[in-house]
Amino acid sequence: MGIKFLNPCTPGTRKRSVSDFNEITHTKPEKSLTFFVPRSKGRNNRGIITCRHRGGGHKRLYRQIDFRRDKIGMPAKVEHIEYDPNRNARIALLRYEDGEKRYILHPRGLHLGEIIVSDLNAPISLGNALPLINIPLGAQVHNVEFIPGSGGKLARSAGTLVEILAKEGNFVTVRLPSKEIRLISKNCWATIGQVGNVEAYNLTIGKAGRSRWLGIRPTVRGSAMNPVDHPHGGGEGRAPIGRSRPVTPWGKPALGKLTRKPKKYSNQFIIRKRKS
Repeated sequence: MGIKFLNPCTPGTRKRSVSDFNEITHTKPEKSLTFFVPRSKGRNNRGIITCRHRGGGHKRLYRQIDFRRDKIGMPAKVEHIEYDPNRNARIALLRYEDGEKRYILHPRGLHLGEIIVSDLNAPISLGNALPLINIPLGAQVHNVEFIPGSGGKLARSAGTLVEILAKEGNFVTVRLPSKEIRLISKNCWATIGQVGNVEAYNLTIGKAGRSRWLGIRPTVRGSAMNPVDHPHGGGEGRAPIGRSRPVTPWGKPALGKLTRKPKKYSNQFIIRKRKS
């Protein structure tokens, strides 16, 4: 992927950058693998806003992604590399030998026409899926499972990868994109390679309207509100927040407060915590 910088012919294009989409080979999605999912706009089942700053945005069709890679032993050919509006990574359309089509996350460097496979003893090559116990140390993988058979949950965003550090007993030690080092069951599956579209985080939105296209609504500073609306609000002119530390609109500590439960069941599997 490359980044294209626009000429500053308007204020909205002065700092704006977009993907060049050079890796995209097909523009229309596979109809059998798409369906419409109404978005919640940040509201719960009672219509109450539980996640602020969400709403609007362009309509999207959801692409059904195969995170399980459970067609064991059947080779598949990469037919297309497509854009997915629901994620910052690209997706690849596979056609299996029996004619079935499935989408997967596009690994960096995977090209059209290549053959990939999911198997217990699959070759260690880009795009193949196999259990962690059969992947050599130092390998880079993505779409890693937490629970065997549940489908990949870790390292699915653009440019992310998980590094395998050690194997001992029933567990494999891995380094996650957050730099956390933890244990994962040796029977969990992963896909070889790094997720593509690595430049996704270097894009500049450029104007407020582009955020609205993505379904992101404006964020107002608490210090610009009234005291009835936010604990930071009120005062004459540009007043300080008047508290010992920043808080949320509901008075809970913000900006640095650790929220993970100290006795969470999975703490025993974490060797080194992520950097806060």
